[in-house]
Amino acid sequence: MDNSVTAPARMNAQTWGLLALLGMIWGGSFFFARVAVGHVPPATLVLLRVGIAALALHIYIAGRFGIYETLRARWREFLLLGLINNAVPHMLIFLGQTQIGAGLASILNATTPIFTVLIANQLTSDEKLSSQKIAGCLIGLVGTAVLIGPRALAPFTGDSGPPLWAVLLPVLAAVSYGFAATYGKRFRGTAPPVIAAGQLTASTLLMLPVSFALDTPWQLAMPPLPAILAVLALALLSTAYGYILFFRIMAAAGATNTSLVTLLVPPSAILAGMLFLGETLTPLGILGMALVLFGLVVLDGRPVARLRRG
Repeated sequence: MDNSVTAPARMNAQTWGLLALLGMIWGGSFFFARVAVGHVPPATLVLLRVGIAALALHIYIAGRFGIYETLRARWREFLLLGLINNAVPHMLIFLGQTQIGAGLASILNATTPIFTVLIANQLTSDEKLSSQKIAGCLIGLVGTAVLIGPRALAPFTGDSGPPLWAVLLPVLAAVSYGFAATYGKRFRGTAPPVIAAGQLTASTLLMLPVSFALDTPWQLAMPPLPAILAVLALALLSTAYGYILFFRIMAAAGATNTSLVTLLVPPSAILAGMLFLGETLTPLGILGMALVLFGLVVLDGRPVARLRRG
């Protein structure tokens, strides 16, 4: 999401280390979700994730940055941001992860910058497509098609893999994130921790009736300890601390450098899935991931610019 933080766009060793840590933390969110969703229904898992994270951020902010005045003045905007940046995409990803692994979900959701560029081109006047952006989007979309293709053809090939709907949901979540990134520009000038706490508070209020209606969580059996720990890690580590770390890196290195974390999330999620969940990637999955990540590199533009200068 775009923010008003401006700083010298420099990456020193400490900042690279923080970026790598954030990549592992956000990659771990897909691993934690895969563990938790086997025992906690998706809607309730979303509620627990955003609710616990919102509480943690409110404790961290402790009334600073004029948070309560901002929430009262802009509650409608926070509701919409919480809907499209938390409630909807988390629900879609968790539903998908009832059928697909952490690695595949993370790769499919890594298309977020691609959809952000396409949506911003249509809805804004200052972020239009260039030939480089078009190339990056096309490469990334081809990679997405490679990942989705086998599932679309499964009825004709007899493939017994995960259903098509489960593979499509993380991509739809990426589209939702793309709309959120564009909408989030209206929060320029608002303290970043307030944006994070505001949207998580709003999404908690949105998910309460959804969870109660779909899951009647008070009737659910107590999850096993690994699932409870996964929920806490998802909320406190991947969400609350992840936001704090994200804005710290942004303040130090700028939004463009911070966006490089997108390239680090899928490898982290894939590694965690392989080490702890026994997941594997097919050769076609590896090709699709490579195309998506290459598309993101082209979209970013800096490696291409360096090659031209060299």
